[in-house]
Amino acid sequence: MTDAQTLMNTLADGVLASQTIATLMDSGVIVGAHPFRLQPASLDLTLSPRAWRVRASFLPSRARTVAARLADGLAMQEIDLSAGAVFERGCVYLVELNERLALPEGLEGAANPKSSTGRIDVFVRLVTDHGAAFDEIPAGYEGPLYAEISPRTFSILARAGSSLNQLRLKYGEYRLDDAALRLLNEASPLVEGAADIAGGLGLSVALRAGDGLVGWRARRHSALIDVDKVGALDAQEFFEPIAAPASGFIILDPDEFYILASKEALAVPPDYAAEMTPISPGLGEFRVHYAGFFDPGFGWSGTGANGSRGVLEVRSHDAPFVLEDGQLVARLVYEKMSARPERLYGEAVKSNYQGQGLKLSKHFR
Repeated sequence: MTDAQTLMNTLADGVLASQTIATLMDSGVIVGAHPFRLQPASLDLTLSPRAWRVRASFLPSRARTVAARLADGLAMQEIDLSAGAVFERGCVYLVELNERLALPEGLEGAANPKSSTGRIDVFVRLVTDHGAAFDEIPAGYEGPLYAEISPRTFSILARAGSSLNQLRLKYGEYRLDDAALRLLNEASPLVEGAADIAGGLGLSVALRAGDGLVGWRARRHSALIDVDKVGALDAQEFFEPIAAPASGFIILDPDEFYILASKEALAVPPDYAAEMTPISPGLGEFRVHYAGFFDPGFGWSGTGANGSRGVLEVRSHDAPFVLEDGQLVARLVYEKMSARPERLYGEAVKSNYQGQGLKLSKHFR
């Protein structure tokens, strides 16, 4: 029996913790990954030197590989990322990742952009061979991984080894229904005050602030963002600050990008992870999107004081839309962990957003 099979026989239902992911790396289930890329409940994926500018976003479909679809004429130009390359806003790129998978049956994967990626309005989605959906890896998948990258507002500079998205692995039944979520909230409060639980934990937008700043709106035609440089940029060269409106609402302009924050200060207890999901499109002409994963320990102190607000990456659709203070904008779905991570978010792990309020990405001073 292989190490991976032995592990699967002892695995509890839930999202895999960092120490379990490390065991899968050692046993050959995950190839090409580095231990320093581990987060409490996920693995940061990295770009390989090989990339393509493509004509359009695409999925290979269940009958095709990514390579076969590129050979159909979708690839416009192959790009070498060894020394870095510019990804222009408004264009679509596909990059082969350094990591490969050989998942056992019963173990599935999911991906999402990293927080720092979403906060600079870069749309990143995972693609697999024979994939019929973005960011989903079926149980038993064996093969390469690719990242589709589409900067929306800012052009970016990235290189081989840069990390723009992350992988989570899940086994069995892991998602909490509303009844289980209510019990968890009673035992360990997930927000300050009353919790809105209906299809997940409701998040509302904060548009009144004591310091006068409630958000940021992206400026167009800004300079290049190097995704690997931390604290290098002046925020006001890339974003326009939004003062708290006297009216209690702002109007989202079509196809503009905003950074806002939730009213609620959140906590994710150590034995759980959470994922932000958009609310029904019927509730508004906007989308809260991109980076929506919260590691175990996010905002959690063990004392009942929740100190990390959800940062909301908001884009309006085709029509201007009024967004009011306290309006429901997203829901958090909680998932149980298969095991408690050896290190929680914010504990001896590089955690850029623990204790955050309204915070831009790590690239800004």
